[in-house]
Amino acid sequence: MDMEKNDLEIDNLPNRLTFFRMLMIPVVVLALYFTEQTPTPLINFRPWLGHVACWVFVMASITDFLDGYIARKRNIVTVFGSFLDPIADKFLVVSSLVMLLALDRVHPIIVIVLVLREMYMTSLRLLALTEGVDVPVSSLGKWKTGTQMVATPMLMIYDHFLGMNLPLIGTILIYLSALLSMWSALLYSLSMIKKLKEKRAEKRKIKKEAKS
Repeated sequence: MDMEKNDLEIDNLPNRLTFFRMLMIPVVVLALYFTEQTPTPLINFRPWLGHVACWVFVMASITDFLDGYIARKRNIVTVFGSFLDPIADKFLVVSSLVMLLALDRVHPIIVIVLVLREMYMTSLRLLALTEGVDVPVSSLGKWKTGTQMVATPMLMIYDHFLGMNLPLIGTILIYLSALLSMWSALLYSLSMIKKLKEKRAEKRKIKKEAKS
C-alpha cells in the first residue's frame, strides 16, 4: 500500500524541479519575443534579453539533470514524474526552437528535423513500453542532446561574447545536432526492430514448447 502511495505522489523534490522548469518556459519565450518586439520603456534592455533567455534556459536544463539524479538517488520514481519530466523537456526545447525560428536564427528545415525527431522518438519509446522492450539510448543520442543544449543558448544571445562568435558556433552546433538526431533515430529504430523480432521469436518458441 505504501509503495502504491509513493508511486502516485506528486509533491516531492524532483517534481518540484520539473514544475519549476515548466514555469521557466514562458520566461524564455517572452525574453526572446521582446528582443524584436521591445516596448518603449524596455528598449534599453533589448541587448540583454537574449542573455536572460540564455541563462534561464541553462538553469532550466540544469534542473532536468537534477530532478533525474535526485529521483534515482532517493529512489523517488512516481507515475506523475515519469509522465511530466519528458513532457517538460520537450516543451522547453520545442518552444525555444520555434522562437529562434521566428527570429530567423535557425533554418526552418533544422527546426522541422529536430521537432519531428522528438515526436518520432516519443512514439517509438511508447511502442517499446507497450511491447515491453528495453532499448537503451545510444551515445549518439546523448551527443545530439548535448550539442543542441549548447547551441540553443548560444543562438539566444546571438552576439559575440567573451571573444566567441556565438552565432557561428551555435549555427554549426545546431546543424550537427540535426545530423546526429537523424542518425541516432535510425540506429534506435534498427535496434528496436531487432529487439521486437527477438521477442516475437521467443514467444513462438515458448508456444511450440508448450504444445509439444
